[in-house]
Formats: sequence, structure tokens, C-alpha cells
Amino acid sequence: MQHVHPMPFGAMVLGTGVRFSYWAPDSAEIGLELGAHPPLRMTPDAEGWHRLDVLQARAGDRYRFCLPDGTRVPDPASRRNPDDVHGSSEVIDPRAFTWHDDAWHGRPWTEAVIYELHIGAFTPEGSFAAARKRLPDLAALGITVVEVMPVADFPGRHGWGYDGVLQFAPDASYGTPDDLKAFVNAAHDLGLMVLMDVVYNHFGPEGNYLHAGSPHFFNAAHQTPWGAAINYDGEHSRTVRDFFVHNALFWVEEYRFDGLRMDAVHAIRDDSRLDIVEEICAALCNGPGRERHIHVVLENDANGARYLARDAEGQPSMATAQWNDDLHHAAHVLVTGDTDGYYADYADDPIGHFGRALAEGFVFQGQPSPFRDGERRGEPSAHLPSGAFVSFLQTHDQVGNRAFGERIDSLADPALLRAAYACLLLSPHVPMLFMGEEYAASTPFLYFCDFGGELAAAVSAGRRAEFGKFASFADETDRARIPDPNAASTFEASKLHWQERQHGPHRDFLAFVSELLAIRRRAVRPHLDAQRGGGRHWRDGEALRVEWPLGGARLRLLAHFGRKPLTGIQPLAGPLIYSVGLAPDGNTLRLAPGAVCVALQENDHG
Repeated sequence: MQHVHPMPFGAMVLGTGVRFSYWAPDSAEIGLELGAHPPLRMTPDAEGWHRLDVLQARAGDRYRFCLPDGTRVPDPASRRNPDDVHGSSEVIDPRAFTWHDDAWHGRPWTEAVIYELHIGAFTPEGSFAAARKRLPDLAALGITVVEVMPVADFPGRHGWGYDGVLQFAPDASYGTPDDLKAFVNAAHDLGLMVLMDVVYNHFGPEGNYLHAGSPHFFNAAHQTPWGAAINYDGEHSRTVRDFFVHNALFWVEEYRFDGLRMDAVHAIRDDSRLDIVEEICAALCNGPGRERHIHVVLENDANGARYLARDAEGQPSMATAQWNDDLHHAAHVLVTGDTDGYYADYADDPIGHFGRALAEGFVFQGQPSPFRDGERRGEPSAHLPSGAFVSFLQTHDQVGNRAFGERIDSLADPALLRAAYACLLLSPHVPMLFMGEEYAASTPFLYFCDFGGELAAAVSAGRRAEFGKFASFADETDRARIPDPNAASTFEASKLHWQERQHGPHRDFLAFVSELLAIRRRAVRPHLDAQRGGGRHWRDGEALRVEWPLGGARLRLLAHFGRKPLTGIQPLAGPLIYSVGLAPDGNTLRLAPGAVCVALQENDHG
């Protein structure tokens, strides 16, 4: 079976030859440079498209577009740029790859257990092919969704991927388009869904030639940290919107991804009545979503619950879920005691905030944020099912934004950290692990990139200056110890050491996580389809209690994050599915620090 997403942008292999298309409404003439031949004049139309059918062109040919001033630029919709973002594009025929997952229709969201990974750092080789060989380990762990950090072509040999400039081209440092398709196909064979992380709020600072060739891609009326915003609502915005709608469909239809994770949608500037997030969700739902399960996960610092609305049957009306930073921040304060920066918003009552996040999703549902100088943040979310929230204790951001990329197990009280994992993995939330987290990897995940020239120096200096705001880095000597993002050693240090899984405390932690995921799959998952809204939480002295109605069942949690034992605590109603740190104390319980118990009462009508 072959899968092709037809689109008006870029190079499309026809029955005979190739059709090349470039959008430049301000240019009277655009040329096509095909291989070493002199540029061919493309035919413009009234809507700003320049097109040319070349009968002798074939898959594998290299090409560039020639602007009126003589500048040669890669195709903004290139399917592959073998020589990085400044080089020529390559004609790719999607029909060259044969898929073997015809019976795959995805999985319902209530089965989701997510694993976020970076292709370059996931294995020593840092390739799609090497990552594919590790997929059986994830399936055996109990993972059902692999979320791939952005692979859209970015400048240099390595980077996080959030500075991509060629949205349709998998970065050549990871392999070919067919290598990525083989990765997705292998995941489906193992019952794994795959989400692609996409960045629709900006282009990277190096290698973006759209300003020169198609300036209408940007709208100066909206300014962002990256300059003029992508033009989703100004003059000529229809074509720009189509570019990104096609990109979303491209990854899902041509690469068979099971959905998208949309980065930082709060940074998108779009005043349209139907904004671009809503339009993309609708296009996926009404297109490939009619034939298989397609999911959209948002990152939205604004806590916009409206994107997560459910219909009468409990199905998503727009996005499927959102990353829940609130739960992470509250848990981080709870288990590490860290109250610096944005953690200050959760320092006054970390147990209460963690409980609210578990029960209702967002902590900030419209109240003022002290860290944001009193700015109100968020929308009410208690009416949403817990599956609307992807919750976690680590992500690429929360590890990599630390100066030395430390993972949480090197910062937290071990007993409290294990308690937090039990609360997360046995809750109705969709849990997510960051690569290596399942075995408490010793390797850091640092911020790395590979820019050139002055930009490289500016990024390196800016990274260290950013940490100068913290007391621990007030001294210039301390800041100098922060790894240089552009150094190859910074990237190499971030690669996982897979052999750790087999030894000592790493092996023990892997067994702990595996046990929790097995309990989740066996006891919690069968009831998640029935959940229609959130739960409730309250304090029992220093202990935390949370209860979630799951149709005719009730899931109950009791956890103690204090530093001293608690006595006189009433047991949970219903059979226990997990417990640690509990001891009988007459008719009550004694809870050790880090104690957790979870009970599931089925056929409950109370």
C-alpha cells in the first residue's frame, strides 16, 4: 500500500515528470534550477503561484527556486534536503515506500501511555533506523504512544528540533523519509501509536528563506519573540493557513502518524474567528480521522480549556488533550522543595495544588499568577475528563531547561518521588514518560543546537546570561560551567546509555515503573471510557485524598508527602490495587513518608 498526500506546494511527482510550485505573490518571475541546468522560467498566475511541469524530471533530482534578485533558495515544502537547510531540495516520490500496516486503525485515547523521545539522543546512532530497533522495549514496558520531538529540517547536525525551517522534510541527519516511514510502520506492527511534534508558532532563526521569497508568510501587525508572527490572519493568509493545514495532513496521511503534538500554541498569533488550531483539528477529524483514531495534543501555557471540549458522547470536539505543566510544577515543588522561578506559583500549598491538578486538570483556572505579576491565567477545567490532560514528572523542557540538564531523580527525595510516580501512573490522566525516565537514566538532557557564525555565539552567550538571574549563577565563573549548546560534547552527553537498564538501581526503577503500568493496564484502563468529568480532592490532615468517578466505579487515592509518619488515617473504601508505606494502626492506618494506596470500587452507586 502506498500513501501520498497531494498538495499545491513544492514538488509533486506526476505520472510523467514532476510539477514544481512556489508561492510568491509579490514576484513577477521565479525560476526553477533543476540540477546543474540553467534556471527555467516558471509560469505565474493571478493568485501568486509560480508553477512548471518538467517532463524529464524524476525522483532523486535536486532543485532550487531562483528569486528575482538571483538568490537560490530551497523549496519551503521540500520533502527532503540532503545537504541541510541551505542546500538544494530533492524530489521525493512518496509512492516508493510500501506500507504493511493496512489493518492499523490506531487506538482509543483512553489506552494512551506516552513516551517522549528525541531521535538523535535516543540511541548512540541517533537515527530513525536505530530508534526503530528499540521500539519493542517500549512496547514491552507498556507504552502505547511514542511522541517524537520535532524532526522538521533544522540547521546543523543536531538540535532539539524546535528551530525547524523546512516543515515537510525530515532532518537528513536522522535518515531518509523512507527510514522515518519504516519507523512508524514498525511501531504500528507493535501496537504503538506515534505522534509527531510540530511547531506552528515560528520558524527557526537560520535557514528560513520565506522572508525573501514569500514575505506575506509573516504579519508584522503581530510581533512575537521571534519577530513578525506567521501570517494566519492578515492579507494573503489563506495560502499561509493552507500551508500548515497541509503540513498537519501530510504527517498523518503520507507518514501515517497517529496525530500531532502542537508546540506552544499560546505563542500563535491569530485573531481569526476559526483560529488555525481549530482549523487543523477539524481538518484531521474530518479527513483521516474518519477512518482511524487521530489525536491532537496541545502545549498551551494559557491553559485554554475551550480547545479540550467534549461532545455529548465524551469525544473531543477539537483537541484530544493538553500537556499539563501545572501538575508537573506542583509535583516538582512537592518532591524537591524547589521554589525558584515559575515554581513560586505552587510553593504556598504544593500538596493542595498537586491534588487539584490530579482531580481537575489545571491548577490555574483563571486565578492570578504571582509569578506573572498578577496576570490571570487559565480557564475552568473540572468538567473535563482526566484524559484531556497529558501529565508527567519530566519532559524535554523540564529537564533540558535546567542549566545542567539534571533529571528529577537527582533532585528529589526518593520516597516522595516514587509516591509521585504512583499518583501519576495510577491516575486517570494520560501519563507521559521522557526517554530514559523509566529506568532513572543517569544521562542529562541538555539544551543543544548547531548554529553557525554569529548566531552560534549569541545563543551560547544568551544561554549563560539567562541563568545569571538565578542566585546560584550570579558569579560569572559559575555561569561559565554551563555547557555550551553548540558544542558537540553537549549533544553527545545527552544520549541515553541503554545498558543502564540492566544494572543496579536503574533495573529496580524500571521494574517499579513496569509494575505500575501493568496495574494501570489491568485495573484502571477498563474504566476510563466511562469518565465524563474530573474528580475531587481534599486534605486529610497532612495526607492527600483524591477521588475520581469512572462511570459506575470510583478510583480513590491516598498519599502522604510529609517528612514524618502520620497516624489515625482512615482506610480507603474499596479493594486496594496498589499500596506502599501503610501499616495497620488499630482501626486506622499509619502512613510512612511517601506512602500511597489506590483503591478501585466497582459498581459503585454512591
